[in-house]
Amino acid sequence: MALTDRVAVVTGSATGIGQGITLALVQAGAKVAGTYNSDPPDETIRQVKEAGGDFYPVKTDMRNRDSIRNLFAEAYKHYGRIDIHVNNAAVQFNKLLFEYTEADYDWLMTVNVKGYWRAIQEVVPYMKQARYGRIINVASIHDKRPTGFDAIYGTAKGGVKMLTREAALALGPYGITVNTLSPGAVRVAPSAVKKPIIRDSGEAILDFYNYPPGNFLSGRAGQPYDMGFLVSFMADERSVFMTGSDIRSDGGAMMY
Repeated sequence: MALTDRVAVVTGSATGIGQGITLALVQAGAKVAGTYNSDPPDETIRQVKEAGGDFYPVKTDMRNRDSIRNLFAEAYKHYGRIDIHVNNAAVQFNKLLFEYTEADYDWLMTVNVKGYWRAIQEVVPYMKQARYGRIINVASIHDKRPTGFDAIYGTAKGGVKMLTREAALALGPYGITVNTLSPGAVRVAPSAVKKPIIRDSGEAILDFYNYPPGNFLSGRAGQPYDMGFLVSFMADERSVFMTGSDIRSDGGAMMY
């Protein structure tokens, strides 16, 4: 992909899929401003430096509009333009439907849906100024298939998929494309807010890697760089004919 001189903002870039997306974008030539919440993204910084890339970390609370607004202001101040935005930051509790509390629900929806909506609103003026816009929302295969182990997470990802389509409709006249990436099982480090689900017998039925039922036609689970490659494709100027679309990347798991 050719992203030389493009500037991207990636939320949740400190670990996991966001880290893989960040590395893929810088390897394609983009400069990246990425978010972190608590711990500085030292590993992302190290890997980007090894790749010869340019990365600017911005501490951001995706539950707060002012913090999101500051993210884009800082990125623009540092790089002078914003061409690409990747909504990736998310929380996942791995709780069953009736285990969710009001506070759990509000936290997850505020980050996983409302945070994406706010970020789109805040980044669009910069894209209009740059006369270029690529917005990629990271959802999940669970935007189509119920998870069984985290009903509200799956519900939120379904909302992200429709948000993508509505945003694509609204932003098409400005030459801004909006698309969704729906990953399947991707090997990432477990989050502090995730927990395994336990049967009454005490037997664990879910590990932190979020494997779906069935097998992988690809022969393996996904890696963050698999997702990064596809985001780089959607961020490229040659992807202009694709908007309001969803790319499912799950190693063929949904075939089962």
